[in-house]
Amino acid sequence: QVQLVESGGGLVQPGGSLRLSCTFSGSIFSIYVMGWYRQAPGKQRELVATITSGGTTNYADSVKARFTISRDNAKNTVCLQMNSLKPEDTAVYYCNAEWRSANRAYWGKGTLVTVSS
Repeated sequence: QVQLVESGGGLVQPGGSLRLSCTFSGSIFSIYVMGWYRQAPGKQRELVATITSGGTTNYADSVKARFTISRDNAKNTVCLQMNSLKPEDTAVYYCNAEWRSANRAYWGKGTLVTVSS
């Protein structure tokens, strides 16, 4: 069974930076497209960024040029570097692993990011 464990959330001031990490276990990491999603209070969960095993990335328009997703296929980890954070980035951030050809997806429990002065 795939398990995803996020870390790195916390409280940061506007304009600051945070780095989220997600550790993957229980399957073959390289067959999964990895992603970060977020859910703000009262809103639906939304895509933040995804990355394929080959390194192809996709970002939500709201985070382009501020966030960077990366993965280490040797360490089974995916990270999200978040810079120039804004109050509207406040949300619970979830790690996602998707095996598209098998139509399987898994979620971590989430880590809270709060951007506030």
